[in-house]
Parts: sequence; structure tokens; C-alpha cells
Amino acid sequence: MGIGEMSQQKGHGAPVSPSAEEAGRSGFVSYDVAHASRGETPPLPALRHRLTFAPWRWKRGDMTELSLTIEAAKASDEPAIEKLHQRAFGPGRFARTAYRIREQANAAESLTFVARVGSLLVGSVQLTPVRLGEARAFMLGPLTVEPAFEKRGIGAALLQRCEQAARAMRSDAIFLVGDEPYYSRHGYKRVPMGRVRLPGPVDPGRLLVLPLTGTGASLSGPLVAAR
Repeated sequence: MGIGEMSQQKGHGAPVSPSAEEAGRSGFVSYDVAHASRGETPPLPALRHRLTFAPWRWKRGDMTELSLTIEAAKASDEPAIEKLHQRAFGPGRFARTAYRIREQANAAESLTFVARVGSLLVGSVQLTPVRLGEARAFMLGPLTVEPAFEKRGIGAALLQRCEQAARAMRSDAIFLVGDEPYYSRHGYKRVPMGRVRLPGPVDPGRLLVLPLTGTGASLSGPLVAAR
């Protein structure tokens, strides 16, 4: 069963989990940047609602107010996303364990979201499907924001969009490798040392998880790309 699939038993009326394509293309989400900058989580609408972010002030040049929008990435966004990654991580990103997991995963099940200010792409994040035994999860990253737009809640908004999509797809958890002081503000916790094994070296103090189900809170074993 693919990560975006869930069978529906006859007579039980169980909901069918949307596919990665459906969760990714479901449009825009509403998120108050003021909440995001404080690390708070405001309520989100249904995935298929098209809403934009609350305006925020930008005090440079003639721009006085801009609207931030999060949406699924398009094929035409790939060059801009790659430039973001190159500036943020350099060529060393190709040797990272998380990068190798992304390379091995089923691309059709991966999700990429971008942040735009007007037509300008200012941030991006990717969700890669992974498995721990029979459990379904995602590996988040890289999360990147243009330096000129940092500390305005854009990273938090991208994280919130990822959580919303993962929950819609009945995923058990989201894993990432990152700084605990930042991600803990968004619900991520350090994975106990030795509980989850990645196919490559990772600083155990930076392996974090956001449980989305009761199962997600106790996942253990080797984490591998879902193919």
C-alpha cells in the first residue's frame, strides 16, 4: 500500500486517505504570520479552502504591505528551489543522509511546498515518504527561507503546511534532522538515542520527530525511503 493510499472496507464507511498528489495540490492554506512568528498554532481550514496569509509589514523601499502565500510547488519552481538549497547548504548537501533518503524515495509520493511574496519565491520545504516497518511517515527537509525574509514566520508557516498535509494522508509521524531549540517550538521532540536508525550517519541529538498518531509516538527500527 502506498503512503498516500488507504483501503476502504465495505460497510464500515472508513475514510480514504487522499493521495500525495491530492494533498499537495489542494491549494492554499490560511496562516496568520503573527501567530507563526510567536510559535503559536492557529486553527487551519480544510485543505481544499483557498485562503492567503495575513498581510505583514515590510519596511524597505516603496513596499509597505505584502501578502504571503503557501502553495504546492510547480515544475517551473525547481530552478529557484535549487538555488535556495545551494545558497543554504552548498555542495555538501549531496552527502547528507537525509538527501540520500530523498533520492531513493518514490518521487510521485513526495510533496514540495513553496512560500511566495507576490510572485517571488522566498522559501520551500519538502516531505519525503519513509517507512519504519509497516508504519508510514515523512522525512521533512530541507526547509529553506531567503535570508532577507527570515524571522517573519515563513519557516513556521511551511512547517504548519507540512503537518496539515501529513495528517490528511494519515501519516504516523514526521521526522527531520535539525536544531531542537527551533523545531521544538513546533511540536518536534528528540528521538531517544538508538530507537530509530537511518541509512547513514546522523547526529543523534538532531534527529527529531513530530508524532501525528499514537503509533507515531513509539516508532522504532530502521527508517527507509518508501519506494
